Amino acid sequence: MEILVVIAYAAILALVAPFVFPPSEHYGKLVPAGIALVSGAGAWLTLTWLGFHYDEAWIWFIVMIAMPLAAWFGTRAIEATRKKQEEAELEAIRAAARR
Repeated sequence: MEILVVIAYAAILALVAPFVFPPSEHYGKLVPAGIALVSGAGAWLTLTWLGFHYDEAWIWFIVMIAMPLAAWFGTRAIEATRKKQEEAELEAIRAAARR
């Protein structure tokens, strides 16, 4: 049941993300929320396996901090990777045009 709170928090992050994250042509508006949801669920599962209890504040604190951080760094990684791919494709097109 507590996982629903993580899902609701991801929905809140989805509403806030377009205003916090700089706009990018390399990923959609829901990508930060998707990354946050997956990382939050993974963190929740991992912390549960490690023995954290749902009535303790630490599991909530760690998950609520990890979700926006994962969304931030995840979108930066996606953007950097896609920019490199675009530059490589553009260079390949330029090389083919020179022949």
